[in-house]
Amino acid sequence: MARYTGAVCRLCRREGQKLFLKGERCYSGKCAISRRSYAPGQHGQARKKYSEYGLQLRAKQKARRYYGVLEKQFAHYFDLATKIKEGKKGENLLAILESRLDNVVYRLGWASSRAEARQLVVHKHFNVNGHKANIPSLLVKVGDVISIDEKSRDNAKIKSVIEANSSRIVPKWLELNSEKFEAKKLAMPAREDIDLDVEETLIVELYSK
Repeated sequence: MARYTGAVCRLCRREGQKLFLKGERCYSGKCAISRRSYAPGQHGQARKKYSEYGLQLRAKQKARRYYGVLEKQFAHYFDLATKIKEGKKGENLLAILESRLDNVVYRLGWASSRAEARQLVVHKHFNVNGHKANIPSLLVKVGDVISIDEKSRDNAKIKSVIEANSSRIVPKWLELNSEKFEAKKLAMPAREDIDLDVEETLIVELYSK
């Protein structure tokens, strides 16, 4: 299973903003953006003027890094988005990315970051429709029920994460039942439900060339 294994904080510095890739660390004084807000590398502090292509590329890279998706898989999601007859391509792309199991787990507050959610999914801590799921990229469908596996509900790590994220607002396209440790996907997320600073129109322009 391919994934990015480099320094995560470099990605935030490269985009010039917090991508919230390391959970609680992103909210502390240890955040790399708080200490060094310029891009990594010896030319990181130089002023840069982006071309049209450069702006489109940065928009795509930012979206990829938010969701922890590599290039080939991101292109696949764009192909899926173009096949949806209703809605705009860019918004459909974001809706598909939001539907990934690791992202759903993160949105429910069952993980402090998408990277942590990915790890917990791989370790089989969650079920989808009563069956164990260990594929982070699994696309959760409308009507699917996601739950924490019974054996994992007393796991100290998961309990501490859920407690720490108890105040996180769950998006309206998900219905969380905290007492039963389960949630249901009610609908595909709309653009206004996705609180990410991503210019999806630039991504569409990039792939449409």
